[in-house]
Amino acid sequence: MSSIIYTHTDEAPLLATYSFLPIVEAYAAKAGVTLETRDISVAARILAQFGLADDALTELGELAKTPEANIVKLPNVSASVSQLKAAIKELQDKGFDIPNYPESPDNDAEREARAKYDKIKGSAVNPVLREGNSDRRAPASVKNYAKTHPHRNKPFADGSKTTVATMSDHDFASNEKSVTVPADDTLSIVLETADGTTVLKDGLAVLAGEIVDATRMDVAALNAFLAQTIEQAKADDVLYSVHLKATMMKVSDPIIFGHVVRVFFADVFEKYGADLAAAELSPNDGLGGILAGLDALPNGAEIKAAFEAGLANGPRLSYVNSDKGITNLHVPSDVIIDASMPAMIRNGGKLWGVDGGEDDTLAVIPDSSYAGVFQAVIDDVKAHGALDPATIGTVPNVGLMAQAAEEYGSHDKTFEIPAAGTVKVVNSAGETLLEHEVGAGDIWRACQTKDIPVQDWVKLAVSRARATGSPAVFWLNEARAHDREIIAKVNAYLPDHDTDGLDIRIMPPAEAAAFSVERMRKGEDTISVTGNVLRDYNTDLFPILELGTSAKMLSVVPLIAGGGLFETGAGGSAPKHVQQLVEENYLRWDSLGEFFALVPAFEKYAEQAGVPGAQVLADTLDRATGTFLNEDRSPGRKLGTTDNRGSHFYLALYWAEELAAQTADADLAAAFAPLAKTLRENESVIAEELIAVQGSPADIGGYYAPDPEKTSAVMRPSTTLNEALAAL
Repeated sequence: MSSIIYTHTDEAPLLATYSFLPIVEAYAAKAGVTLETRDISVAARILAQFGLADDALTELGELAKTPEANIVKLPNVSASVSQLKAAIKELQDKGFDIPNYPESPDNDAEREARAKYDKIKGSAVNPVLREGNSDRRAPASVKNYAKTHPHRNKPFADGSKTTVATMSDHDFASNEKSVTVPADDTLSIVLETADGTTVLKDGLAVLAGEIVDATRMDVAALNAFLAQTIEQAKADDVLYSVHLKATMMKVSDPIIFGHVVRVFFADVFEKYGADLAAAELSPNDGLGGILAGLDALPNGAEIKAAFEAGLANGPRLSYVNSDKGITNLHVPSDVIIDASMPAMIRNGGKLWGVDGGEDDTLAVIPDSSYAGVFQAVIDDVKAHGALDPATIGTVPNVGLMAQAAEEYGSHDKTFEIPAAGTVKVVNSAGETLLEHEVGAGDIWRACQTKDIPVQDWVKLAVSRARATGSPAVFWLNEARAHDREIIAKVNAYLPDHDTDGLDIRIMPPAEAAAFSVERMRKGEDTISVTGNVLRDYNTDLFPILELGTSAKMLSVVPLIAGGGLFETGAGGSAPKHVQQLVEENYLRWDSLGEFFALVPAFEKYAEQAGVPGAQVLADTLDRATGTFLNEDRSPGRKLGTTDNRGSHFYLALYWAEELAAQTADADLAAAFAPLAKTLRENESVIAEELIAVQGSPADIGGYYAPDPEKTSAVMRPSTTLNEALAAL
């Protein structure tokens, strides 16, 4: 029997699930739809690695390779090391017998534990589940709402100094080499130094037609670049901010972040670096982690004073939370480029300083691969003014992400080089396919892109262009080694499809961004067809400018095997929402993405299981969501207004009324008529019950592993609503 699998994840999306899922379960059961849950949270995945919980992620990964797959996937934490350590401690405090995270394993037990934890770091969930490419777009109802209720994109002030700083050479983009392998093979990655040859990775299986890339970040050039940007920010008297992806790029970007911390506080590390290293206080974990560990050092107060002097003497840093003294360099996972850069652009190019005031910033994006995309949008807004959500077009995305395509699949092939030498990618015949001269400390990485996902990606791009009539632009740069290989495949596979009358182009990313924004200003739509990292960037950049948020997007992943994965928006703001709930019992998280994802999930279920009631649920939920938007029932911004729980009530009300009014299934109409009547008659009572709890601290019994009973009590405070659902 087919089932819809609804995932339990982390932070605000998990809290919202405790409120929303009981509604969905009650409605689905009445229509004969089977709904199951699987826990793929960071905490559950940690416990699974040590045999203390079911390995739901592996199970769903196998399901995703079948036609039966029907998975609703909520945003999950892509754990940085600091987040992983926090989750481990919370589980240990709850009594689970799991080891600490070993920073520097020196025995077999620690090496085994580190290997298990490494499977959880970064974007560990998405590569497993994404056995298909991404079709992400703003639903018409959301786009129309944004036009009639536009948010405000602030203009850049005249003379704004905000700009992007990126490396011009010696980075991942400029050092990239790429090859398409002609036949199935097994590769090895080796490091040759004066002391001999070290195998970095072997048994690397590749398939015929697969693209293999290799590149390196020259850390000497990186550090010189960072030193130059620090001086530039001081000279221009702007805030200094760095924008990375230390969560999903879980190996390379924390190392780069560590270099930023080291260079910014160069005097401190020159004097106290050995003390910090001996105490295992790594700059890769951020300034916050170092400061938190200084109390244990005999000279900790002296080192802390040195860091404070470094803050005073350097350029002004941007702040994540000035009230709490959290800078841009405190936590690597606090400033995630795909969310932070669009938010800065929307805010007129300004970030926040130590006093909470706004100012222009030097946005440092070390690797130049995609930095030009953000600069192109900044240039456009400076030249032509803020984008008006009431009139602009939309930029949906078709993203190449199936089977860990492109850079996000590179974690297990990324290395911090221990000694100068040569890194080679060697095939089973002993032939060198790719090689780089490397220095000690360089970051070297390889990644793979299989051929079948590329074929499917081209097919999806053509189908979306045909369905919408919009131009489809492949964001590919002929000057980049990897992109040249991809372009060859695109040109080979496009003739397999009917492209007659379609506008399909290939443009370098920065040019494609400028082209798309120019069309947006005319109210025209443009499909961005991108690789995996740009998929992630674009599905935040354009929705944040168009809609004010990326959480309201429809994200459909047509799985290659025939099933469906339905994703529910972005989770970048989730941590702050949890903090607010704990402090004020108010959850601002917007579940609109969940509403949108459930519609195609129900449609898929109707197709898979032959249950007509599932299609009725889909149709009525779609209409109810339109009413929800028109009535402006999304969570408000402050206490005393509708929060996440209240938004769920109104969705339940409108959905019940649609089910009661529909004529496709008389039994369902009769079943939901009493519920619709009860909810409507008790609207003010339920709304008051939901608002009455706001304002006081809420106890959910944990952050990464909240207590189910406590969390359910917090997220379902309306007795009237709970009783009405139970009566159904």
